[in-house]
Parts: sequence; C-alpha cells; structure tokens
Amino acid sequence: MQLSKAVFRTLALAFLAVAFLTVSAPAQNIFGAIVGTVSDPSGAVLPGATVTVTDTSTGEKRSAVTDGQGNYEILSLPRGEYSVDVDHSGFKHFSRSPIDVLVDQQARVDVKMEVGSQSQQVVVNAAPPIMQTESASLGQAVEGQAVTTLPLNGRNVLALVALVPGVVPQGSSFGNLTGQNVFAAGNYQIDGGNANQGSVLVDGAPVNTSYGNTVELVMDQDVVQEFNVQTHNNTAEFGMYTGGVINMSTKSGTNAFHGETYEYLRNTVLDANTFFANREDTGRQAWHQNQFGANIGGPIKHDRLFFFGDYQGYRQTEGYPFLVTVPTAAELTGDFSAISAPIYDPTTTCGYNGNPACVAGQPTRQQFSYNGVANVIPPSRMSTVAKNLLAFPIFARPNETGTLTAEGPVNNFSTLATTGGRNDQFTLRGDQILSSKQTMFERYTWWKSANLPTKPYGNGLITGDPISPEAFTTQQAVVGDTYVFNPTSVADVHLSYLRWNYVRTPAFLGIDESTAFGWPSYMNFGALNDLLKSTAVP
Repeated sequence: MQLSKAVFRTLALAFLAVAFLTVSAPAQNIFGAIVGTVSDPSGAVLPGATVTVTDTSTGEKRSAVTDGQGNYEILSLPRGEYSVDVDHSGFKHFSRSPIDVLVDQQARVDVKMEVGSQSQQVVVNAAPPIMQTESASLGQAVEGQAVTTLPLNGRNVLALVALVPGVVPQGSSFGNLTGQNVFAAGNYQIDGGNANQGSVLVDGAPVNTSYGNTVELVMDQDVVQEFNVQTHNNTAEFGMYTGGVINMSTKSGTNAFHGETYEYLRNTVLDANTFFANREDTGRQAWHQNQFGANIGGPIKHDRLFFFGDYQGYRQTEGYPFLVTVPTAAELTGDFSAISAPIYDPTTTCGYNGNPACVAGQPTRQQFSYNGVANVIPPSRMSTVAKNLLAFPIFARPNETGTLTAEGPVNNFSTLATTGGRNDQFTLRGDQILSSKQTMFERYTWWKSANLPTKPYGNGLITGDPISPEAFTTQQAVVGDTYVFNPTSVADVHLSYLRWNYVRTPAFLGIDESTAFGWPSYMNFGALNDLLKSTAVP
C-alpha cells in the first residue's frame, strides 16, 4: 500500500518531532522564555487574550493566546530585549518594554488589563524587576552590559564567572590564557565541585574535551552576549559535569550596524621594574603586550538576515626573572668537597650486588673519596653519557655567588628568560528569520594559541618553565534551527562540531639523543622531534 504525499509528510513531521525532542517545557540552553498570566481589573483571568512579543533589535515577533486559566508562555526566545503587547476585546491595548530575556531563564510578565477601547493604550516603561520563579535551579546570569564594560585582565571573559556566588577561581584562571597551561581556562570550583569539572556550553554546544575535561574554546569578550552560571539543582538537560554549568550565548547582528576597533598596549618603557628584577640586578624586566581587534554586525536584509564578525589578536613577550641552582665548575668534574653533607657511593651499599651483608651499628655504604679527598667522585666512575651531558652543556655556568648551605651554593644563576605567547581568534555568525515560526543561526570560530619557548641557559634547550611550550588550534561550527509548532511546542535542533589540535613541544626538540649523549639507539626520539619541527613554536 502506498502512502499519499500528505500522509507521508505528516508522518515525517511526527518522526522529526519525536527524534529532536519537541517538548512542551521551558526553553533550554541558550534560549529564554516569557511567561505570565493575563487578568482583568478584578483579578479574574482572561482567556483568549493575544500576547505578542517583539525582539526590539531584530523585529522578530512571536504570538500566543492565553488558555482557560489566562496563562501564556512563549518559548525558545533568543537572548535580548523584548516588548510585550496584549490585546483583548473590551480592554485597552497593553504594552510593556523593555523585557530582558536571559540565557536559560524565564521572565514572568503578568498583565492586568484595563477596561476600554482597543484603540486606547496602557504603556508600561518602568516596573518592578522581573523575578525568576519558574525554575528551582540556582545560579546567576552575567548580562551583556557587564560582559562588555567590566575591566578584565587580558579580556578573559571567563574571569566574570567569579562574580557568581558559589564559584571559587583557582590559579592561572584570571588573566589572558596565552602563556598558561591548557587547564587554566576551566580552573574554577563551582558549588564545591572539583576544579576543571564544570560543563561549558557556547550557543548550546559543549567546548569541553576528554583531555581532563579541559575547556578548549574561550570566546572573545566582544562576541559574548551574556552567560548564565548554574551552580545547583540544575535541570536534567545538562550532564557530564560534577561542578556547575557555564552557558554562553554569542552576539548576533541587528537591524542597525554596530562595530568597534580597539588596541590595548603595555610596554617596558611605560612600566616600573619588578622587585625581584631589581634585587637580582638583572636589568629592567622587559614587557611587551598588544591586544587588538575589531568587530562589526548589522543587517543583510532588514528584519530577515543578519551578520556578525569579530577578530581579536594577542601578542606578549616578557623577561621572566629566572633564579635557580646550577652546578659549579668543580661539581661538573665530580668534586663535591665544598659540600659538608656526605656523598655516598651507591655501589657500596651492603647486601647489594655481592657486597657483604649489613652489620648492625655499621655504615650501610661508603662515602665517595678520591686521592684522599672526601666527596670527590673518581673520574673513572664517570660514564660516557655523563661526560657528554656535562659537555653539552645541560646547564649554564653560575653567574651569582648564591647562598652557601650544607648541600652547596643555591640560587647561583639568574637571568631574564623570555616567555609569553600569541593567539588569534576569528568568529563569524549569521542569523535568519525565515518565517514567523522558524529561525536559524550559524557560527564558526577559529582560535589559535601558542606559548613561546623559554630558553634561559642559551644552549637551545627549552627549559626553566614548568609549562612546556604548548600550541593548539580550536575550531567550532554550530548550526541551530528553531521551529515553533505552537506556543507550547517547539523543536530546537543544534548541530555542532569541535576540533582541538594540540602540540606540546619537548625540551630536546631536534636533538638526536643517541648521537649527542651516547644513549642507546632505542632511546633516540629524534624521529618524533623531526616530526614536530614543523609545528614547534619558534
């Protein structure tokens, strides 16, 4: 039996509705909602009233009719400012604005109509703050004005998460993320959970990866419209976290053109020297930082098609005060006689490698000695690998007297080692109002970040910093389609793609260990180093 086109279309729509979880429920993820009750002057509910909400920036309109209890709900509204208009025969036209719709929250707007002609209007421009009463989840929205205007160190928008009660930021999470390790972005404890165990969503799409649940995309400050941090009692649509949920929405274009350019500059000649650079007399600590960018958004077709584009660049180098302990010239020959603490020969340990058994009360091993001088390792005990490592050299020679201890001089080398990094981020977004029932958006973000290698010893080795040079490229594409079947049933379909390409540069990049140090050939990682040469940070 063949199905008619009409029956087939009906079945297909029903299948899609089930497959994509078309629900009569509060809006989720990056959207908000407006709900409320319409009543007459006596407080009796008004069924059949027409409620229209309008996005004041794009002109998009959505309507609903109050039910038998006078209630209405308009779901899946993009974040923004709206006006609410209510009409009913025998009553004056009601209008209220602005209504601020926030990410993943419902704004309750109850309306009391006045008896009169519909040609008459009741306009409300000031009213008590709208309370969030439709959900038991706890959290706080950080709105667009705060995101745009609050000063942020390095323009790291995630630093605003610390404004929410129940959030405790950890180290490296406040400043610009370039030059930090890849775990810095999500290093927040939310509602008592472990750091780096929250869920971060951008336009409803996750940006966490399986590598320690790291957050691999932090949007430019000018791209974020607002975000909501949910700390407790979250609804069932969220998962894969043990802390909280950070839910961001990005900006879209509007019916008016808006744009800006900026540059933030820090330079050595404008800064005072640091305390430690002064104390170690290493000279003025260099600092060069440029953060610059531009964005623009507007209409392609009035009330229908909109675009938004953004670019941000970051360049930073600094002289990092580097104070460590390195071997003295005598120690490099095996002479540790200046150290009062004994240096023992491990091969003389009793009961080891054929040595006599240990005797109670007797030393378990012998102290090194050469030509009658204690704490000197005989030259014959130096292996070929050890001699090659000393000749390389692995360390620079001391340039400070340091502090003399029982273990020898400490903190006898200081310098200003160059550190820093650079990153670039591009974002393009398009929005379409296809009909009174359907809207779509698309966004693509490309973010490339690289840390500069630290080479304080001047021997080509990348060392002196607990963070090995890291470079990564993140790409995310998101497509969202919202279709309103009726005021209480909405299909909201999101497709997203996230790719994170990560390279961590080894300290011995490009060095053939078997040739340089005499290690066995199976310890030669040169092939891997050769592979990484093309992606290493210069």
